[in-house]
Amino acid sequence: MSANVQKNRMTRRVLAAAAGLATMGALVAAMPAGAHDRGHGHGHGHGHGHKPRTVDVQLLSFNDLHGNLEPPAGSAGNVSETQPDGTVKAIPAGGVEYLATSLRTARKGNPYSVTAAGGDMVGASPLLSGLFHDEPTIEALNKLDLDVTAVGNHEFDEGATELARLQNGGCHPVEGCYEKGKKFKGADFPYLAANVTKEKTGKPLLKPYTVWKKNGVKIGFIGVTLEGTPDIVTANGVKGLKFHDEVETINKYARELDRKGVKSIVALIHEGGAPASTSYNYDCDSPGAGDGISGPIVDIAKGITPKVDALVTGHTHQAYVCTVPDPSGKPRMVTSASSFGKLYTDTTLTYDRRTNDIVRTSVKSANHIVTRDQPKAADMTSLISRWNKLAAPIANKPQGWISADINGRGSTALEKPLGNVIADAQLEGLAPADKGGAEVAFMNPGGIRADLVHKASGSEGDGVVTYGEAFTVQPFTNMMNVVDLTGAQLVAALQQQVSGSNEASPKILQISKGLTYTLDLTKTGAARVVTDSIKLNGEAIDPARTYRVAMNEFLAGGGDGFPALGQGTNKLVGASDLDVFNAYLAGHSSATAPLAPPATDRITVVQ
Repeated sequence: MSANVQKNRMTRRVLAAAAGLATMGALVAAMPAGAHDRGHGHGHGHGHGHKPRTVDVQLLSFNDLHGNLEPPAGSAGNVSETQPDGTVKAIPAGGVEYLATSLRTARKGNPYSVTAAGGDMVGASPLLSGLFHDEPTIEALNKLDLDVTAVGNHEFDEGATELARLQNGGCHPVEGCYEKGKKFKGADFPYLAANVTKEKTGKPLLKPYTVWKKNGVKIGFIGVTLEGTPDIVTANGVKGLKFHDEVETINKYARELDRKGVKSIVALIHEGGAPASTSYNYDCDSPGAGDGISGPIVDIAKGITPKVDALVTGHTHQAYVCTVPDPSGKPRMVTSASSFGKLYTDTTLTYDRRTNDIVRTSVKSANHIVTRDQPKAADMTSLISRWNKLAAPIANKPQGWISADINGRGSTALEKPLGNVIADAQLEGLAPADKGGAEVAFMNPGGIRADLVHKASGSEGDGVVTYGEAFTVQPFTNMMNVVDLTGAQLVAALQQQVSGSNEASPKILQISKGLTYTLDLTKTGAARVVTDSIKLNGEAIDPARTYRVAMNEFLAGGGDGFPALGQGTNKLVGASDLDVFNAYLAGHSSATAPLAPPATDRITVVQ
């Protein structure tokens, strides 16, 4: 998904540029150990003039913001909502001006309110944040009063040193300070990375946990990213780091917190699942066949000690409020709030002052849409406008024209229209003999971060693709590679889309024109790729022949579970993915002849 962004990323960019309804999930769980005499209703005094026995703590949470300060454009900015008649409505959502208003409104009347996040706050960000190494997003999160977040895989895009700078502050080591007389202060909330240690010392990279306290109420937060982070971030991003098992790590620190008298614990986990429906208001605890949630978070949740009272998750960009049984068989809340600030989760944790623990029977949670019909938070409007002024000379430069939306991130299809455009751009840019002689190109779907939207984002006019919009689609500024692969390795790479580490959640590569094959989803594993259907320019792939293959440096390193692509030889390094994308837009469109969305007929899907 992710890729490391080199230190000279800004130089490359500058050079190139010069060129709501709630889903309720109430728990019906048995009481935590040692919790007796629960008959008192919430807020009832216990004895004469004592504090109430229980207090409701509001936990507000979100995940996978990815530096989306402005509302995400096109279909990537919509939330699906199932209507009473069963139809599904798309509701535009997100943008920190609205997220701030939503959170501030939700906190009203809740004296005990804590705000937590599930990772990927930054990384793969639109130009407004990405151009400035995500300093604008950290500043926005400080203003949002975020109390704590876990790290996600994207927090490692630029390596551990840059992550430490985001936490601790200080101007960028290469590009310095962006605003005269202003030094970047860093995050005033802790980034938690309990399962990330330094290889040399074995010590944690950042704090493993933090304890939120108010008037004697104490809640511990443990934060982890997915153990598989090194498989989805380039080697430079995770150099010198070790990533450990999520369950073992959380259980270890839950024991430590418990020994310190912190009995109420929330785990922030940058790993997630897939609910049976993409509608945010789907009842995840529906008993029907095929209902519920699947994916890595299910086994993780089942293994985490009952000492942990709730799990805030992320990574999959899905919306869910589910219960998954803990190891003792009692239901426990597991939540995720989609992505890009389009939803937030409001969870009520009833805290028992006598046991210092959460009354699990009364934990309830709901996701809410961050609608765009509420007032904007003025401080966020002013922040966006300040950074937009700095970005404008680069961001507003036109790169090309399109005749309609070309969907990428927002497309649910396996073959995405924008994926075809990007793969074609990479093939065209690297086909000349002196550029690598590419015959075919592959693009990882997770690297397509947005849609190309026809409606103007600013004053450029409808149909104009600006540098900022192109950057939002391809924000990593990965260098392109062309390598030799045998036909057998090509076939193996296509099979790895649906087998190995990608079997449970397939990653379908976007392919350049000329390559065609059939994907039979009624089969399992590698057999889903019908090998005798794979053709390049109408000819069957010859297992013994050598092919020149173009892809970004992340895929060429075997990233995203494609070890076959990492076996390439005779490597030539080309321009960046963003440069070849922009060159293609310039070469294939004009104001009078805009680029139309391409046909999606390269992969025949059997379901």
